[in-house]
Amino acid sequence: MKIEIWSDIMCPFCYIGKRKFEAALDQFPEKDQLEIEWKSYQLSPNMATDPSKNMHEFLAAHKNISVEQAKAMNDQVSDYAKSVNLEYKMDKAIPANSFKAHRLLHLAKKHGVQNEMEEFIFSAYFTEGLNIDDNQVLLKLAEKAKIPTEETLKVLEGNEFAENVRLDIYEAQQIGVNGVPFFVFNNKYAFSGAQDSLYMLEVIEKSFSEWKNDN
Repeated sequence: MKIEIWSDIMCPFCYIGKRKFEAALDQFPEKDQLEIEWKSYQLSPNMATDPSKNMHEFLAAHKNISVEQAKAMNDQVSDYAKSVNLEYKMDKAIPANSFKAHRLLHLAKKHGVQNEMEEFIFSAYFTEGLNIDDNQVLLKLAEKAKIPTEETLKVLEGNEFAENVRLDIYEAQQIGVNGVPFFVFNNKYAFSGAQDSLYMLEVIEKSFSEWKNDN
């Protein structure tokens, strides 16, 4: 059964949602019969990567609030992340356009390591303070996922998979996605946000039961 997850690398709730989804999967005995696909989404498609700024300054400018208010919001999200054993380091996080990272995720999908790559990029962004729009950073993450270096370089230095990213975003618009993470189960059930893992498990079980009966 297919599960599609629209997500953006720079979305703190998407990483939290990933952890909650994994917790739900851990309680689902037939998870080997699930096909999970990560789909591209951009919360700030026009943002320029700026390593000279931190996430507090970016959020302040983005929401037209003070840096102090932005820091308070980021601190709140970081506290929430701790509930799923994630340590966000927003002081170190580099505001970066996620389009290139999304293209790399499509290459990872081709090699069957999309979920691993999703984890590596999330961690790079939120906990390691790395620039996920930088070719050298992405190249190292791809090597970690055992993707051939030549293929990775070709993608990073060219424009391969750009249409795949745009298609994912277009598809999200067509089905009414206006926030991420957004989960779709068996093309039938959907919910938005980093929901409780027990709720996620219920949706997985219901979708899977119906899918099994239809097949």
